[in-house]
Amino acid sequence: MNFNKTLLVAAVLSTSMLSGCSSTDEKGMLDEIPSVDHSGKDASTRGYKDGNSLSGQEFGDNANLGLGSEFSDPSNPLSKSIIYFKFDSSQVRNDYVSVVMAHATYLKDHPLQHIVLEGHADERGSREYNIALGEQRSKSVYKRMISQGVSTSQIEIMSYGEEKPDAYGMSEESWSQNRRVAIAYQGR
Repeated sequence: MNFNKTLLVAAVLSTSMLSGCSSTDEKGMLDEIPSVDHSGKDASTRGYKDGNSLSGQEFGDNANLGLGSEFSDPSNPLSKSIIYFKFDSSQVRNDYVSVVMAHATYLKDHPLQHIVLEGHADERGSREYNIALGEQRSKSVYKRMISQGVSTSQIEIMSYGEEKPDAYGMSEESWSQNRRVAIAYQGR
């Protein structure tokens, strides 16, 4: 229990430091963004094995979540659920803005849908720093979606830091796949 409190305090301090050093256009908007879920749920398995969450590039059985065929059409931006980031950055890359906007439009048009923005980082940097960076990446996507009219009640922010890599290895190719936010739709 003390370890969890210590980790929580370290993550909050890291987030504060990261926010204070931000060079992006996020100034003044962080007060409106919720913080990461620290409810004590096991972040390493939450939503992945119970069938209630879908993340990654393939959505599987969309019918169970009420998602349309556009989620499996490779020519539709909704078929992409991963937003990649540059090294040590929480700014949404220009080549992923259309993906974020497509999901924002879908959520705005489907007010009963709920997503979790799962922030990730590569293994470089301390554990606490990577948790804070994953949170900042999720908040960056969150902020863009909210600016498009998505309700704050439809989005939850989660940060895994470096804990759930998509690729293993000590190369830029592996690290670049781990610097991401996964958009995970939740079943209701």
